[in-house]
Amino acid sequence: MTDIVFLLLIFFIIVSTMVSPNGLKVLLPKSSAKTTGKQTVSVTITEDLQYAINTDVVPFSQLEARLRTSLAGQEKPGVILRTDETVDVKYVVKVMEIANRNKYELVLATRAN
Repeated sequence: MTDIVFLLLIFFIIVSTMVSPNGLKVLLPKSSAKTTGKQTVSVTITEDLQYAINTDVVPFSQLEARLRTSLAGQEKPGVILRTDETVDVKYVVKVMEIANRNKYELVLATRAN
């Protein structure tokens, strides 16, 4: 019985590290692609064009500075970009440019097909 409890404990510890923060609710675009990289910060663009880092809503003018602060000291900083499917591509590209300028690994979040 103790073995089963320890196996369950290990299982939940491993699974909990795979969960990424999902602060704001957005309708993600569909995709069948998968990613295996670990990203630590989530940037969300809502349908009314509000930007958020994890759960903190920030104006776009402060987004780059806040990302630098959040990702400072990490060896391979990564960002998950969550955007509503109705958001124009130009707003997504702005965040992609910030990631490119700062050499952040960027992953676009999608929902399963």
